[in-house]
Amino acid sequence: MKARSIKGNSPGEIQAALNNSMADGFKPTLAIVFISIRQDRNAVCKILSNEGLDVLGATSCGEFTNDYQEQGSAVILLLDLNREYYTILFEDIHDRNLGEAATHLANTALQKFNTPAFIVCSTGTSVKGEIFDGQGFVNSLEKVIGPHVKMYGGMAGDDYSFSGSFVFTNEKSTDEGIVALILDEDKVSVTGMAISGWQPVGTVKTVTRSEDGWLYTIDDKPALDMYLRYLGKQSTDTKFYEEVGLFYPFQVIDATDPVMRTPMSMNKDDNALKLDFPIPAGTKLQFSMPPDFDIVENVLEKATDLRNAQKSDAEALLIFSCAGRLNALGPMTKMENDGLSEIWKTPMVGFFTYGEYGTAHGKQEFHSTTISWAVLKEK
Repeated sequence: MKARSIKGNSPGEIQAALNNSMADGFKPTLAIVFISIRQDRNAVCKILSNEGLDVLGATSCGEFTNDYQEQGSAVILLLDLNREYYTILFEDIHDRNLGEAATHLANTALQKFNTPAFIVCSTGTSVKGEIFDGQGFVNSLEKVIGPHVKMYGGMAGDDYSFSGSFVFTNEKSTDEGIVALILDEDKVSVTGMAISGWQPVGTVKTVTRSEDGWLYTIDDKPALDMYLRYLGKQSTDTKFYEEVGLFYPFQVIDATDPVMRTPMSMNKDDNALKLDFPIPAGTKLQFSMPPDFDIVENVLEKATDLRNAQKSDAEALLIFSCAGRLNALGPMTKMENDGLSEIWKTPMVGFFTYGEYGTAHGKQEFHSTTISWAVLKEK
């Protein structure tokens, strides 16, 4: 398998970059597209389709490739992978049950390959303001495939407008659904990791009341008061997410590794916190603190350990990094992404997401405020 990455700020630039990449006889079969909603994704899909490429795509909150990071553009990973080694599945969930759609996707993947691995992009927010249930999707997929299914990916973004994100293939697009690249793991190795870097503080606590995405009480105490007092923060009505929630997500404790959930807004009257993704009563959690400047070093150290343990080269790299991570870490996100690219020494594309899918300590999870990556290599 050969891979090349291209980028552009218009369909014309994408066409020129594609022509240049194929000038030496390179003949890709597959294009993985991460693109701003400000770009004409239909035109880009047409360009790729005219060259006979299969397309898997998602809108973004920022795009990056090797030594490049921008907002409002498009990045594309081109692969010349044998079509017998992959398939692209598309599930539109409008007026459907998410569990049924996920089950159908999983069963279709199993009909195609004995050991399927998933590169998944789901929508994040729909044009109606509905938030995709990432954890529900993971749970439904696991019921069919098993708890150790390999799945990496992210929720599509919309340049922080929250006006609706999209996933798409050559001719299909939806603001509420899933697109998945299913790889035959007997032919293509898929390895990856999801890591946050935020540090837990304080004792483990218990959610005692949570309804409709709102967190009302922790250890039977008002959630908002406890959260602000514990972190030594003042309440703010206008920029709660940007000034507080983004930097101090909760770490939800499970049997494997903590997953992050971020407070998005507050309600003073109810003394409650609105989370990016719901957590039920009975959940164990800890507060967390923003990472130090060594977060990039820690992430890259974990990647290096994985690289050394794998003892084989990579042929392509996909990165899914939380949009909140970009806001919290600023320029360090580029250091992080470029560092991963340098470790694996392979063509890379990625985007800033509204949520991440990835394996942590051998178990598939849905994440927030996290970076997830997958490396591909033909066997």
